Amino acid sequence: MRLSIILPCFNEVDNVAKLQEEFLPVLSKLLETHTVDTLVIDSIEVIFVDDGSSDDSWLALNGAFGKLSVPGVSFNFARHPHNLGLGAALRTGFALATGEIIVTTDCDGTYAFATIPDILALMDERTDIVTASPYHPSGGVDGVPAYRLILSQGSSFIYRVLVDRHIHTYTALFRAYRSEVIKNITFSSNNYLAGTELMVKGMLSGFSVAEYPTILHQRRFGASKAKTINTIKEHLVFQSWILLYRLHLTQFNRDALSISGD
Repeated sequence: MRLSIILPCFNEVDNVAKLQEEFLPVLSKLLETHTVDTLVIDSIEVIFVDDGSSDDSWLALNGAFGKLSVPGVSFNFARHPHNLGLGAALRTGFALATGEIIVTTDCDGTYAFATIPDILALMDERTDIVTASPYHPSGGVDGVPAYRLILSQGSSFIYRVLVDRHIHTYTALFRAYRSEVIKNITFSSNNYLAGTELMVKGMLSGFSVAEYPTILHQRRFGASKAKTINTIKEHLVFQSWILLYRLHLTQFNRDALSISGD
């Protein structure tokens, strides 16, 4: 089985050494021992998407990984001419991905790269998406600023009410998807709503989700790129869309029952 790992990057030059130190050993571990749904991972493609960085991220990533030879692993690079947003970077990565399973993860390692095998272990025959879940009762956060938690936890709470109360975290980038999800579900956001939009629309379309309780860590280098006010607005608009979708679906079912009763 081929595995794709997508890492969107924007001004992450200070985290390239962390990628070399903590991410590379995980690739070897995955190839040595790991299976997904009884299928052995025999090749991995790593896709770095530089979303128009203004620092030296592009040069640093290519310098660290461009000529690196790791058996069974290919390193691919895509670059936006200017910053388009996380959602746009994900779409670029998905368009290049050829794996049966696709992992998306933060370039800064706020979710430990070493847990990629653990998230894949939950991808069984009944599961289409596995999402990292720091807000699960068995998960947690470590040093993350309060304003980020208020936004993320508050949004996830509303999605639990609107979509599925059994899923605790809706805002994580760190996930594994079956390729069928990516092929069949589209999302319009270019920004930080993108991952939430993709998972929620997948759930509403019948794809199943499992949670991986884990720890969300504070960034070691650099600053979060999230624009808080714009992100809040996007979530509110999308949550309104979900509510209308639910109301329309309920009315459709009532109309169908009324017709069948006649």
